[in-house]
Amino acid sequence: MRGMQFFALLALMVLMSSCTEFRTVTRQEWPSEAAGLTSELALLYQEVSASSDPVRSLDGYADIWISTPRRQERVYSNIQLNRAGDMRIIISAGLLGWPVADMLFRPDSLFVHDMLNSRLLAGRNTPDNMEKILGLRSDYEFLSEALFGLVALREPIGAIESVKSGEGMVSYLVRTRSGRREVLVNPLTRQIEAMKVMNPDGRVLVEMKFSGFMTYRLEGRSVSLPRDIELVLHDQRLNGGGAHEMVIGYDERTVDTRRKTIEYRMPENVRVIDLDRLGLLPWL
Repeated sequence: MRGMQFFALLALMVLMSSCTEFRTVTRQEWPSEAAGLTSELALLYQEVSASSDPVRSLDGYADIWISTPRRQERVYSNIQLNRAGDMRIIISAGLLGWPVADMLFRPDSLFVHDMLNSRLLAGRNTPDNMEKILGLRSDYEFLSEALFGLVALREPIGAIESVKSGEGMVSYLVRTRSGRREVLVNPLTRQIEAMKVMNPDGRVLVEMKFSGFMTYRLEGRSVSLPRDIELVLHDQRLNGGGAHEMVIGYDERTVDTRRKTIEYRMPENVRVIDLDRLGLLPWL
């Protein structure tokens, strides 16, 4: 019941904090006309594959909207993130911006300081525990890339199975070790604006959409990152209850070519709860 009280109070504080309309993901149109992999389109794929290489860390403030089959929440957060490293999210709510939860995500573990109930939730960083905390069943690497607004294209040109074009956009269907993914590229801006991740049978597991791009200068290069990020994870389990959605809107953000130290002080004199031993938490 204490978990239910925590998120009930959080929801109330969030409701008080803003009258902004709740944001949900928007529909993305994809090209349908088959196109050959010309030398020009191959070069475009290579360019966007390398476009995000300099970015290593991020520190910013963002509104986050989470929608699951069981709840809808809007929170304000400070996100500190090292690419393929640690991530800290401090969630604040209410008219005064009170911090209510301090979360540390490492590639192998996670910790959530529930400040309202003076307890620490700790466990392995697994999709199951991610879902217990955020309502999103996601592996850590993918969530990290999503919060950056980056798509790491590691597959070579030889992995491209098909190319489509239309409405001024180009999409690449790429074979991966775990299935396929399709990326949507704007050839004018040289930016990836959407992505779909599919299993070997072609079923869509994840959808992402990026918009409101902002340009940063890093080591003499220009890097564009989206201000608004939309994420949909489709539940693939037999007893799945539907899609889980997240919308991230950055108010301000700095990025760097260097990894930064993320300081997280483990709370003292709090009750410790083992996430690995818990089922689905009551607020989800």
